[in-house]
This record gives sequence, structure tokens and C-alpha cells, in this order.
Amino acid sequence: MSSQIQWFPGHMARARRQVQEALKLVDVAIELLDARIPVSSGNPLINQILGQKPRLVVLNKSDLADPALTKLWLKALERPGVKVIALDTLKGEGLKEVPRAAAALVAEQMAKLAARGRRPRAIRCLVLGIPNVGKSSFINRLVGRKAAKTGDLPGVTKGQQWIRVQGSLELLDTPGILWPKFEDPQVGYKLAITGAIKEQVFDIYEVAVRLLGWLASHYPDRLKERYRLSELPQNIPDLLAAIGARRGLLVAGGTVDVHKAAQLLLKEFREGLLGRYTLDMPPFDR
Repeated sequence: MSSQIQWFPGHMARARRQVQEALKLVDVAIELLDARIPVSSGNPLINQILGQKPRLVVLNKSDLADPALTKLWLKALERPGVKVIALDTLKGEGLKEVPRAAAALVAEQMAKLAARGRRPRAIRCLVLGIPNVGKSSFINRLVGRKAAKTGDLPGVTKGQQWIRVQGSLELLDTPGILWPKFEDPQVGYKLAITGAIKEQVFDIYEVAVRLLGWLASHYPDRLKERYRLSELPQNIPDLLAAIGARRGLLVAGGTVDVHKAAQLLLKEFREGLLGRYTLDMPPFDR
């Protein structure tokens, strides 16, 4: 199923070229990842494009991820030239760390410029990541005003724009970039679950069944509580139908509308109503 989930619109190929050109103008690359899927939401092309450019990795949507696993991911992703912070864009938690982390990454570079008599200037940052990872909301929060377009659907930002953060940073927003082919079928599945891929290009029912199977295996009690089920059917399609029935998602004749049930499950997962989950496991023991 998920091996067939592929989405690489033409504007993303252009975006890749734009990012490569913009790198010459910036000091730091700020890469946003989804804290629920830090590996699956990391574009392998970005590693190639950025090379040795100082990088600030932001684990966005940390309010939706398992907090214990997020702490492990913060350690796992940190390395020379790369700083990592967790961020809840909606509440702004972790936002103050962004300018400090960016400054630390380029402290040596800025000191050299000052030694040559150059006047202090704002740190120039390139903001990038896959679609719907929250780049525009991140920028708006950082700037303190509605500076970039926002939306619930992937692919809202189509062009580049510079945005000034008072006193310390200048941000260059870019369109979200996916990559031409997901080598690991699980990556496509996880991106579909978290909303990075347009629903028109994958089978919503099949993705919901996969998610529900994972939840039933790892967190059965949460499903029982959320959907008021005394027991969970062993058959996952039957479980999805039971959830639809509990929510009154019926069509003529009293049959459950499983497509609507699938949409409901994905929506509630994405909004954190089922709990806080991380689908990518860090390379540490829990």
C-alpha cells in the first residue's frame, strides 16, 4: 500500500533548486521536523543540499509527540554543527531557544567578521522542511505577527520570502520539499498519517487501518477510553467499523460509513485527541 504513496509536485523540484541557490546567502539552516516522526519527516535530499552548513533542527509539534521519546530524539540528533530543540508552535514553548541556538551555531563566524571590522548584523537563516511540518506557523510565532501564509494543507507556501525578526534574525521561508521516491514504504505511511501528504494521493481507509492496528497493539486502553468500547475487536477493519458505529457514522440501512470513520480516526490522531504518540523510535532503549 504505502509503497505506492508518492507525491512530488513540479513546484518542489523548483524549490530544491531555490534552496541550493539561497544557501549562499544564509548563515544557518533551520530544518523543521515533525516530532512524531523525526526520521520520516527528514528529507534525505536536505542532507545532501545543506552539506556542512550550520543547522538548527527544530522538532516541531512536540505537544503531539511522546515527551519521553522526544527527549531521546533531542540527544540522538545532536552532533557537531547541529543543534536540536523541541518546539510547540501553538503555545510557543521552546521558541526563545531559536535565536540563542542560531547565535551559538555562528558565534565563531560572527567573531571573525567583527575582528575584521565588520558591523554586527542579523543572523540570516533559511527555514526549510517537508510540507505541513509547520514552517509558516513557526515563522509567524517567531516574528510575532502574521508574516507568512499558514494553512492546514501541505503545500501552502509556493515561493520564497525574507522576513525580519526584530534585532537578531532574518528568515528566508521556502516551500516544503518532499523527495521523488520514498525508499521505505513505512515512510510514506507515516507521512500520510501525520498529514504531510495530500489525501487525494493515498487510500485513507487503508492508512487508517494501519494506524488503528498500531494503536490497538500498543495503546488498546486509550482506544477503549476514547471511543467507549468495552472490548476491541481482534479484526482491525471490524474495530474501525465499531468506532464509526459509536460515533454514529452510518449510511442508509444502518451500515457504518467506514470512509468517514477512517477520516475521523486520522483527524483525531493528528489533533492529539487520541494521545501523544511518536511513530519513529529513537536509536536508544526506552
